[in-house]
Amino acid sequence: MQLADIDLSDMEGFWTRPMVDRHAAFATLRREDPIRFFPEADVEFLPPGPGYHALTKHADIVEASRHPELFRSGGGVNIPDLPVEFNEFFGSMISLDDPRHARLRKLVAAGFTPRMLAKNVDDVQVAATEIVDRVIEMGECDFVTEVAAWLPLKIICDMMAIPKSQYEYVFNQTNIILSQGDPEFIPEGANPLEAFLEAGAGLAMLMNEVAQSRRGGDGHDLTTALVNAEVDGEKLSAEEIQSFFVLLCAAGNETTRNSISWGLTYLTDNPEQRALLANDYETHAPGAVEEIVRLASPVIHFQRTVTQDGVRLGEQEFSAGDKVVLFYGSGNRDEDVFDNVDSFDVQRDNSNQIGFGGPGPHFCLGAHLARRQIMVMYRELLSRLPDIHATGEPDRLRSNFINGVKHLPCSW
Repeated sequence: MQLADIDLSDMEGFWTRPMVDRHAAFATLRREDPIRFFPEADVEFLPPGPGYHALTKHADIVEASRHPELFRSGGGVNIPDLPVEFNEFFGSMISLDDPRHARLRKLVAAGFTPRMLAKNVDDVQVAATEIVDRVIEMGECDFVTEVAAWLPLKIICDMMAIPKSQYEYVFNQTNIILSQGDPEFIPEGANPLEAFLEAGAGLAMLMNEVAQSRRGGDGHDLTTALVNAEVDGEKLSAEEIQSFFVLLCAAGNETTRNSISWGLTYLTDNPEQRALLANDYETHAPGAVEEIVRLASPVIHFQRTVTQDGVRLGEQEFSAGDKVVLFYGSGNRDEDVFDNVDSFDVQRDNSNQIGFGGPGPHFCLGAHLARRQIMVMYRELLSRLPDIHATGEPDRLRSNFINGVKHLPCSW
């Protein structure tokens, strides 16, 4: 792909193209212009943006991640310039800088205790078994809506004490929040921004009701831990708990769902790797999970804002206020870090993969839980539906933010 033909701001012209074209474009950027500047697309209801520098090399993404004092998150993690209140509500801690980020993360981490995580291990296995029980006699299904979506959705809802009757509601609202206007989730003629806000408000209202019922209680769910957590005399506000729930639904639900979904495609397309995994699952499962996350890179990008003049990455010098956009999927296919970047290899050394974000204070808090869910789900699938395979191409979300799969036909 020619450098002049690449426009990362063109939603229809770039992000809807076949995945092979996307990977070829990022390979060209890494090779010829690894910190290329792009004008921003016009977004209805928002002022024009100043443009951004696309970081496509692994080393540059890691360096920016390690230095939040030079590359801040508080300007928003998506490309368009959104109001601060908007960023903080929908982004929670990922859209904050220290000391506010450190305070919120410390309070939230109080809910991710060893006791809580140990309980989650058992819950994940039970949920995976129930999912396969439900579909095993069907012979074929939509893998996304019948399998991949339900494991992280159930785990997060159970963690937060959301009633089972609200699972589908949470699923639908999360789809809207991360849709970026995809016509499957935003009706034609509807205002995507209004739909986005309404979905967020709906989830916040649901979380508020649950939080009120858990305040002062002694339950073992994450909501009870969060509403009663106190660190250095501080507690989470109602708004912070609501915002964290919206983030957890998006970051913990959608990203794990999409990793599981892409995983079936990779296993179907690579039968020799699938056989290796199936024949000795416990040995190869950790590597398979990391390889799925590397190739899928479910979060396509996060944005950072340069804090001062004279900041450099390689040959590029930035000014205060410049936007840089960290393209994780490109970093995860960097030829300077990984061999045979487009191949699926469960034995690959993936210690440097950045599918959970680069190193630094914003590394994914739920990475351990996400890995566990992917590992347990595929153990259950390969042991009970050993010939399950994709029967078509993934129906991809139209997005430059989430590498989503809306539907994937499969059979066994």
